[in-house]
Amino acid sequence: MDFQALLAKELAVTPAHAAAAVALIDEGNTIPFIARYRKEATGSMDDQVLRALGERLAYLRNLEARKAEVANAIIEQEKMTDDLAAALNSAATLAEVEDLYRPYKPKRKTRGSVARARGLEPLAARLLQQHTGDNPTALAEGYVDAEKEVPDAEAALAGARDVLAEDFSDDARLRAALRAHYTQHALLESRAAKDEDSVYSGYYNFTEPVKKMAGHRVLAVNRGEKEGFLKVAVTVDAEKALALLTRAVIKNGSPAAQQVAQAAADGYARLIHPALEREVRATLTERAEEGAIQVFGQNLRQLLLQPPIRGKVALGLDPGYRMGCKVAVVDATGRVLDTAVIYPVASSTAKQTEAAQVLAKLIQKHQVQIIAIGNGTAGRETELFTVEVLHTLAQKGTQVAYMVVNEAGASVYSASKLAAQEFPQFDVNLRSAVSIARRLQDPLAELVKIDPKAVGVGQYQHDMPPARLAAALDGVVEDCVNTVGVELNTASAPLLERVAGLSAAVAKNIVARREADGPFKARKELLKVSKLGPKAYEQCAGFLRLPEAKNRLDATAVHPESYAAAEKLLALCGFTPADIGTEAITGLPEKAGALGLNSLAGQLGIGKPTLKDMLDELLRPGRDIRDSLPPPLLRSDVLEMKDLKPGMELMGTVRNVIDFGAFVDIGVHQDGLVHVSQMANRYIRHPSEMVAVGDIVPVWVLSVDEAKKRIALTMKKPAQQ
Repeated sequence: MDFQALLAKELAVTPAHAAAAVALIDEGNTIPFIARYRKEATGSMDDQVLRALGERLAYLRNLEARKAEVANAIIEQEKMTDDLAAALNSAATLAEVEDLYRPYKPKRKTRGSVARARGLEPLAARLLQQHTGDNPTALAEGYVDAEKEVPDAEAALAGARDVLAEDFSDDARLRAALRAHYTQHALLESRAAKDEDSVYSGYYNFTEPVKKMAGHRVLAVNRGEKEGFLKVAVTVDAEKALALLTRAVIKNGSPAAQQVAQAAADGYARLIHPALEREVRATLTERAEEGAIQVFGQNLRQLLLQPPIRGKVALGLDPGYRMGCKVAVVDATGRVLDTAVIYPVASSTAKQTEAAQVLAKLIQKHQVQIIAIGNGTAGRETELFTVEVLHTLAQKGTQVAYMVVNEAGASVYSASKLAAQEFPQFDVNLRSAVSIARRLQDPLAELVKIDPKAVGVGQYQHDMPPARLAAALDGVVEDCVNTVGVELNTASAPLLERVAGLSAAVAKNIVARREADGPFKARKELLKVSKLGPKAYEQCAGFLRLPEAKNRLDATAVHPESYAAAEKLLALCGFTPADIGTEAITGLPEKAGALGLNSLAGQLGIGKPTLKDMLDELLRPGRDIRDSLPPPLLRSDVLEMKDLKPGMELMGTVRNVIDFGAFVDIGVHQDGLVHVSQMANRYIRHPSEMVAVGDIVPVWVLSVDEAKKRIALTMKKPAQQ
């Protein structure tokens, strides 16, 4: 199979670029490295296209390997034909290959295999010919054999029908035709499995065409069935499906044809329909899971790339009841300044008063500018308490804004997920408070420490195939980390191990060397790190920044392999490396343009895409793409659900995007739902067309159900509804 041509067609790229990407992947290069530093070879494919190419390449290679296995198995049985070989060669999916192999696959004991063992296959073959002059009973008399457990002609005919039923079920052509029929006409039906109310009540009498089933409904039905609340079935018009089968196998109205018709009806009901029902359910589930994983990945990407709040002293509150609320203050660089444990939600008034005093003192002592509040079980009460303290401070002239951090509760920042060496003087709970504060200052640096599945921006993530979900989300994390870049002398081990080419062990070795010998002064010093060889250096170097390095190129995303080209570029345009990132270099693009980018790229021995990237980096070394995004929404006041009224306009932050809408944080510690139908006055295929995690959007309250803690919101102005 010509993988490159097929990949080029499917991904809308040139065959040469597809071939180059395949070669680079096979050479062991990472996706971020290829996307950033091999643009000329791949036609500037981004990381997402490259990952799609890599996944598709793996599937196609697995398909070819399976074809070879099946072909060898059939050849060993001496049953390979030219037509079968051609069909195998042209099969485009694993399902097609398995259909072709089905008649030859070793089977467990079945009614058909038993009949074959009793010598009834020739009778089945004769009946299938459907000669008009044949008498089935008379033919069957010749196969009566008590020793083979065929006591009479009817038993012989029954066995022959079993053989035919199994043959029809195993016929790849018939199965493909019926599969297509099911895809177009099958219905998925669910009914209540028990007489009690549940969150699945909307599916207690549910029917929908398979071809229209939305992924979130498939996953909801699956979970309801798994939990015992639903009975689920795939149904079709059995007469029409059977007619499709009989038209293919019945030749006339002879007595032999009537035996074949009985076999077809039995084969459809007993073998084909159950198999296709399982297949339809599996296909629906696989498609739904893939869609959910894709949405999860998009949400995670947006969450990880939320803009950091730089240069501010932050206070983190990890809410708790019995063990109290853990408090930590960190400076603008994330260094811990102070910690405390308070009891703001205790029944004791004295405890609450003391908590308010401690919190106010910490805020004033360290001149706290922002507060992050984790949304644990005590989060809502802690938020109300904190706002009261802030109101009191505001009257004295101290203004502090806050944010509820719904991705970073103590349950997420467990001891096993945190690098204890970061805060050796604190217990686990206080570490979580520190992390909440740091999460506000730099979301990416803190969230990489968490299992991506635990950040709370997915849908049905616990129902997803663990390996597939982990691979997809790890890819998103890797792409985000390398897109932003990492400061080599300040990054934690969990952050470093997400850099292209670095393993967890090598990341720890980098930190160990940094602690033993002091800060790195140049990128090339990485080659002295244990287990970090030339290949790993090639992959990681461009993504690791040294803002204070003597060689200013070490502070940029320019790869060391291109330093000579960068220095020559500067010289040709009248600059020096010392000018990088200063006002003196602002005229670089104009001077490069005057020389002609194509001509200049040729002189430098690099491609035009690399030249453009180089110009950007020399102007703004280590630029963080997150700085160009809207800042997060901070609050200075708080509402309660009882304060919400229909028609009220609020600003909210999108916390999660799912197939049927988006959940928006409007400051009441209970996210509201904007259904996809309430996002615009036009058809929206998916909510991601309108919003992304982290977006700040205006919303209006539609309804509030305090008992069920449900808030319905709209993004359409009331006059437009």
